[in-house]
Amino acid sequence: MSKLKELGNDLYSGKVSYDFVGRRKLWYSIAIAVVFLSILAPVVKGGFNFGIEFRGGSEFRIDGVSSLSQSLARDAVQSVEPGVEPLITTVGLDSVRVQTEQLDDVTSEEMRIALASAYQVDSSLVTSSFIGANWGADVTEKALIGLMVFLVLVSLFMALYFRTIKMSLAALVALLHDMVLTLGIYALSGFEITPAAVIGFLTILGYSLYDTVVIFDRIRENTLDVEFSETKTFSSQVNMAINQTIVRSVNTSIVGVLPIASILFIGAVILGTGTLRDISLALFVGVVVGTYSSVFLAGPLYAHLREGEAKFTSEKVTAKI
Repeated sequence: MSKLKELGNDLYSGKVSYDFVGRRKLWYSIAIAVVFLSILAPVVKGGFNFGIEFRGGSEFRIDGVSSLSQSLARDAVQSVEPGVEPLITTVGLDSVRVQTEQLDDVTSEEMRIALASAYQVDSSLVTSSFIGANWGADVTEKALIGLMVFLVLVSLFMALYFRTIKMSLAALVALLHDMVLTLGIYALSGFEITPAAVIGFLTILGYSLYDTVVIFDRIRENTLDVEFSETKTFSSQVNMAINQTIVRSVNTSIVGVLPIASILFIGAVILGTGTLRDISLALFVGVVVGTYSSVFLAGPLYAHLREGEAKFTSEKVTAKI
């Protein structure tokens, strides 16, 4: 811990400095490659694994089972509806969830009785429900509206607070990078995209912007009088700001990631709870990727957008002449 504290002090004072801004082409290349792979992922995997709330269908839950064998559920479903391939998951230590295409009331009741017989439980321990795809469409529509309102308000706030629209642009690029990468990981992992996952997606916007705003606030302080300096450049001051805040960003992210990782492990491995698993994966990826993009993408991109402005170059040119 003492070495980490010493490193933090050295980074803040400038005794130690890593050239984040100078290597921006490398960070841009990595970001472009990652975004491309994330866009390619759902194509290769055959699309996203949308939950029943989005695709619609019937759902059965069998509680108090002595065996978690998925083949029992599959055989029971196909004995009622041959050719149907159900989605079967375990929930906790004694429950099984079965999802199928939407069934009529008669077939749904036959399916419920068949599942109870297969797992040798009382039929009262098997619950059935169905969800129309329109419900998921409404959730998606409201989520997109909320996202657009959020982005507009955040852009206006950052532009007014930092007095430049270029900070908003850099922050939004980093935010888009984080969201595309998170969606790519969902596609590769096969995790369901459910309303809980959508909530997670919206939540990571805040995590991503938090680190970005912290770095941008330090950049604002470091560059207040850089246009009047004959020795400092805008890019060097941005780089110093990133070095001064990186330890804080990493520490904050570690503190946030550890409990989220615990929830992800418990939800995915121990309990098999879909809601915990779906939302925690989005949060886990969002915190990690948000920290990375704030340091390696948002800061260097902002320096790139502003370093060519006349007020940051004219004084240097005059001084050299």
